[in-house]
Formats: sequence, structure tokens, C-alpha cells
Amino acid sequence: MAKCEICEKARLKGHRISITRSQVSRRANKVWKANIKKIRIVENGTHRTINICTKCLRSNKVTRAV
Repeated sequence: MAKCEICEKARLKGHRISITRSQVSRRANKVWKANIKKIRIVENGTHRTINICTKCLRSNKVTRAV
């Protein structure tokens, strides 16, 4: 999976826990993926395509190409 080139956000590993009768009975592996988009940006007057997470995109850390 792609990684954000601005903040280095990538996937996160953990456990999905099923609880029965207020006790943890099973643990299954789970992967949470970051919301990564491939967009064109303007950098030093040239167009470039990068992978960026939507949080960085919303906070205007880059300028999009038109």
C-alpha cells in the first residue's frame, strides 16, 4: 500500500477483539489503512504526482495542479 509522502502515514496493525460475556475470547489480526490519494501537485513550477493522505490534502500542505 502507498504511504503519504508528506507525513509518512501508512498502515497500522493491531488486533480485532471479540468479547463474549465480558471476557476477551479471541484476537484476530487487523490492518487499518490510511486514506491515501494519488494527486498532481505544483512544486517549484513543475507538475508532479505524489501519494498524499486526505488529512494533509485538506490542511493545504501542497498546492494542487489545475
